[in-house]
Amino acid sequence: MPQKLLMIAAGGTGGHMFPAQALAEAMLKRGWRVKLSTDARGARYTGGFPHSTEITEVSSATFARGGLLSRALVLPKLAAGLLGTAWSMQRDRPDVVVGFGGYPSIPALGAATMLGLPRMIHEQNGVLGRVNRIFAKRVAQVACGVWPTDLPEGAQGVPVGNPVRAAVLARAGAPYIPPGDYPMSILVIGGSQGARILSDVVPGAIAALPPDMLRNIRVSHQARDEDGARVAAFYAEQDIDADVRPFFTDVPARLSEAQLVISRAGASTIADLTVIGRPAILIPYAAAAGDHQTANARGLVEAGAAILIPEKRLDVSSLTAQIAAVLTNPGAAVQMSAAALGVGMPDATERLVALVEETAETRTGKERT
Repeated sequence: MPQKLLMIAAGGTGGHMFPAQALAEAMLKRGWRVKLSTDARGARYTGGFPHSTEITEVSSATFARGGLLSRALVLPKLAAGLLGTAWSMQRDRPDVVVGFGGYPSIPALGAATMLGLPRMIHEQNGVLGRVNRIFAKRVAQVACGVWPTDLPEGAQGVPVGNPVRAAVLARAGAPYIPPGDYPMSILVIGGSQGARILSDVVPGAIAALPPDMLRNIRVSHQARDEDGARVAAFYAEQDIDADVRPFFTDVPARLSEAQLVISRAGASTIADLTVIGRPAILIPYAAAAGDHQTANARGLVEAGAAILIPEKRLDVSSLTAQIAAVLTNPGAAVQMSAAALGVGMPDATERLVALVEETAETRTGKERT
């Protein structure tokens, strides 16, 4: 029996790439061949993919950045990527194509639509991204990471949760050490690109904590390259034990060790928080399309697992108060940790795998066009 082929299309940010990686890991274990179609930006996140994943970089671009010339070249680049991908699919036809969003997924999903191949998408957020919204009614089904998801009329949505990487699953439900008069860890993460507002506000908020609490604090702070030096210098001036980096490769370990997480509300971060189970202060990215990060955070906040601070209300004093509220109340922190686990879907990868295999069975040509 010939080996089945899955093509994964994803790119842009870790929010798209991490659940794609989880699916690749699972399908390879089930004996499938796996190809990943991404662009140069997405390729930065492929280091964690299994070595047997066949990675192809495609021509892609976005209207979201660059000057007039760059934007004028977006459509030609996408068209070139689509035609190249269609040519490749003619020779090595995938049994199913799964898009995870981002402009780099357009060539593969567009080519699969042209060729009538089975296809589906996974949406990480509570509001569909631009590319996924384009294809939502042209695929067999939309696997939804957050439920309910705002879907266009006619799209078929299925709640599956957001798959997490094997390194996160390995620490699922790791015992939570509540805050106390001993070393405590705060993890500050702002998505795969960091977040300037967190670098602007969080260090000062931590420094303003009472001295008897502050002496126990250790901070892991993800900051952009251009912000890292000043953030590290501030922590050092305040004699705060801090590890400041542009990207943490060991986020699952740092999450499991944290008494508190301060973060944006990206879908992958939310999934990691609910699988490992940690109290969080969430500051949704105000400019996110459709305010999808607030939608992502809603389940955690309603369950009592997280505190939400809108970006426009974030300042040093308010954040200091919320950090202190968690770290001075170990009983409530334990409850927040348990509540996070209560809304998690650690079997999201298995749910997604089942949908992928179901979609592959539509190769008879019954899929939507």
